Amino acid sequence: MDPSETLASRRDRAFHLHPSSNLAALRTEGPLVIVRGDGVHVIDEAGNRYLEGMAGLWCAGLGFSERRLAEAAYRQMLELPFYHAFSNKVAAVSAELAERIVGVAPAGLSRVFFANSGSEANDSAVKLAWYLSNAVGRPEKKKIISRRRAYHGVTVASGSLTGLPFAHGDWDLPAPRFLHTETPHHWRYAKPGESEEAYAERLAAELERLILAEGPDTVAAFFAEPVMGAGGVIVPPATYFERVQRVLTKYEVLMVADEVICGFGRTGQMFGSQTFGIRPDVLTCAKMMTSGYVPMSAMLVGDGIYRTLEQQSEKLGVFGHGFTYSGHPVAAAVGLETLRIYEERDLLAHVRRVAPVLQEGLRALADHPLVGEARGIGLIGAWELAKDRDRRESFDPKAGVGAQVVKNAQKRGAIVRVLPGDIIAFSPPLIIEAHELRELLARAEAALDETWEWVRANGLV
Repeated sequence: MDPSETLASRRDRAFHLHPSSNLAALRTEGPLVIVRGDGVHVIDEAGNRYLEGMAGLWCAGLGFSERRLAEAAYRQMLELPFYHAFSNKVAAVSAELAERIVGVAPAGLSRVFFANSGSEANDSAVKLAWYLSNAVGRPEKKKIISRRRAYHGVTVASGSLTGLPFAHGDWDLPAPRFLHTETPHHWRYAKPGESEEAYAERLAAELERLILAEGPDTVAAFFAEPVMGAGGVIVPPATYFERVQRVLTKYEVLMVADEVICGFGRTGQMFGSQTFGIRPDVLTCAKMMTSGYVPMSAMLVGDGIYRTLEQQSEKLGVFGHGFTYSGHPVAAAVGLETLRIYEERDLLAHVRRVAPVLQEGLRALADHPLVGEARGIGLIGAWELAKDRDRRESFDPKAGVGAQVVKNAQKRGAIVRVLPGDIIAFSPPLIIEAHELRELLARAEAALDETWEWVRANGLV
């Protein structure tokens, strides 16, 4: 082992099993050890500063040094460090957060179930769909539809919802009852000359054919992210959700909006459902609910679903689902303070004000020889790299072109993320200022240029 390697790096390589990482590469290259946060920057153990263009994992909306959140957690730790919500008990702060979330949620959602991660929230929504079908005497209505390239988590149920190969291969997923329909990515999958509206109509028709082929009495729910995040930052084509929602209503299929990434301001509205006119029966959220400072997630439902749950729990004696840490008071206190800051600082208006800097900056490089498509909305966006833009031809994944862009950006003090398909994602903290966005884009552009030279030198084009 390299004698110059730090103690933290040695410990990490010796004892830590990393999530979502290439473990063989980690063994040879070692980790990037982050020790401190400062606004939209993080600092490694050598003192190098990085402009964090992904808000960590799409989640640190208030950046990495918001003292008010630390103080809220500290006060709650002193007052009531833990309590649960089982057996009709609750921490007062958890009830207050539930009220606050309902106050900003899309119309029709009135009850909040707390969990600890987006995976848990989506897993809970799957179980809820099955439970509701049993409660109303439709025990065959259990199949769940999501979309190829969707990302909904990695538990057995949420990993089955996810439509990406890495979440399925060798994990024996998806489990039975889980189906996948087409990805709403116009640039990659539309037919020549097909408008966004015509493409959206075709996708809605394909969804309807799938429901009919399976049998409408067997399909319980449809899960969708307003903007597909880890599957490629895919913004839906015009009229897509309007047409999909009509199909779901026709066959009494629940619309579950996965707002784990989009929720709490990422698209310029409080929720992506509001941005795209989605009317969810169930909504899941996490990440920016606490700005990522402590783990917390939620599943929201309306009065109609809640009445069914209430009746069924009376019949059975209990609503038999929940977690030890559901509504954890420290997480709830941080969530409350996060929402107060969003409101006090009018973060939604700020996002709408600075978002054009990101979106115009991404699209300004749409003609770069490495870029196939530039896309995004609000403070989320991406470059999809392409070997041949006109033919929509990707690089061989083994070439690692996207990973090279990320590596070159990191050398320049910018953290972005490569997604499957050589897609370079951007999702900075909501507090980022226009000049910081321009700096992030400038460093990313320099990384693109260096990677283009590397691609040519290695004969990849």
